[in-house]
Amino acid sequence: MPSTLQKIRMEYQPLLPPLLNDIHSLALIPTGNLVVKDSALAHLFPHTYQRPHLKVAKSQIQEQFPMRIGFVFSGGQAAGGHNIASGLFDSLKKLHVDSQLFGFLGGPDGIVKNKYIEINAEVLASYRNQGGFNLIGAGRTKIETSQQFLAAAQTVKDLKLDGLVIVGGDDSNTNAALLAEYFLSQGMATKVIGVPKTIDGDLKNEFIELSFGFDSATKTYSEFVGNILVDALSAEKYTFFIKLMGRTASHIVLEVALNTHPNLALIGEEVEAQGWTLQDITHIIADLIIERAKSGKNYGAILIPEGLIEFIPEYKILIKELNTLLSTKPIYAEKIESLIPNQEKINYIKAFLSLKAQQSLQTLPEDIQMQLLLDRDPHGNVQVAKIDTERLLIETVRQELTKRLAQNSSVVKFNPQPLFCGYEGRACLPSNFDSQYCYTLGHLATLLIQAGATGYMACIQKLNEPIENWELCGVPLVSMIHLEERHGKTKPVIKKALVELTSPIFNYFKQESVKWRLNDDYINPGPMQFFGPEEITHSKPFTLMNKK
Repeated sequence: MPSTLQKIRMEYQPLLPPLLNDIHSLALIPTGNLVVKDSALAHLFPHTYQRPHLKVAKSQIQEQFPMRIGFVFSGGQAAGGHNIASGLFDSLKKLHVDSQLFGFLGGPDGIVKNKYIEINAEVLASYRNQGGFNLIGAGRTKIETSQQFLAAAQTVKDLKLDGLVIVGGDDSNTNAALLAEYFLSQGMATKVIGVPKTIDGDLKNEFIELSFGFDSATKTYSEFVGNILVDALSAEKYTFFIKLMGRTASHIVLEVALNTHPNLALIGEEVEAQGWTLQDITHIIADLIIERAKSGKNYGAILIPEGLIEFIPEYKILIKELNTLLSTKPIYAEKIESLIPNQEKINYIKAFLSLKAQQSLQTLPEDIQMQLLLDRDPHGNVQVAKIDTERLLIETVRQELTKRLAQNSSVVKFNPQPLFCGYEGRACLPSNFDSQYCYTLGHLATLLIQAGATGYMACIQKLNEPIENWELCGVPLVSMIHLEERHGKTKPVIKKALVELTSPIFNYFKQESVKWRLNDDYINPGPMQFFGPEEITHSKPFTLMNKK
């Protein structure tokens, strides 16, 4: 049953760039190729390689025909997904009243198994401007095998689809590129378009300024952290270790830190670049706690990216070896499951690890060792997100403080509290920015399919400017792909964007964060706002607005 706020949000009409006011008189103009001619990708993508960049521009009114488009939510949730569906549906109906939209159920598995529903105005009404992906569900199935490609092709043939829109992150959009190539190789007319989705903010490049969902998630986390900072300042007795989403990149921690000013924010990319060990990080935190205690401040807050352990050099090696062992040879994983005492599991797997990886494993508490060995995704990879990094740091810092305080008379009251900001940021109500961004992306995906583009990402540029200045374009997915070794095989993948340590925004963070250490410069941004002054209802991510 929807809340009063949800009902009000269902009636909200997202703004569109003025260019889309008359959708019947638009064209996509080629603006040059993006891929180098001698790229190793040429033989992998012979049909979609060397496609031009496309830009939406005004044109003459064109005759319209009804279209049939399918869409799928791939991967984890991100606020704004339902506005992609709304944008697709509304743009299709604007172009031709007889156009149809189909949603594949449960993610890419719905494409393979031909499970779908037709989306109509009545069905969509209660999902407009709502969080989550529950209109059709989502899933993490990868379309990889020849049987899966055949099944996907048969599904789009059965539905007579003019286009397929894949809403997802880097892996999902790599899949979109492969599907577009496969459909063309089979002489199929169905176009495949990708839409950039991930709250982690790591699907970013010179063409994608921001993936949708990042703004809503970081606003949600910033409210949470801001409240905790006020609590820390009020009680003056807790040190909060707050883990935030972001496995492969620390964009969320960076954004939330700039919004709230914690005493310390660890950036995984900096940890790796500096070669910091677990002991180094422990010393950094212990130094901070002792310094603050000298000023009578036995409280504070530390932000930690969920993927921190994978950035620490010695554990990165360990995780890579475990992933290779457990994902490519299921017999090892099965053996670990069959052993009963934890120490037997550890001793068994150690025999297959390098000496350096063995030593790294041994330095961890037993519960963390078990998380590395037992918490694996369906592909056998270690689920870094499930490792209690915040609790690991609490334990190592506690030991370090005990050792130091035994050697001098300093008085430090260390009362740590572990917290994790995670799933609550994935399916929250989308911000006004994400609502408008996604609604526009839905329209753009329809236009790309109508123009005959396939193997493209729907991209909007100048997002930091007012909506009337937004530029709509289609970027070849192949131009974002590089070859990467995964589990011993070279595969085409869209490269994840990490926090750039030489960027102006990171330099600004480093300068400002020095002041946050000992001063209680806390900011509580409060909850996401939908009503009131535009400066709070239509605010955009700090890292987007201050990137230069």
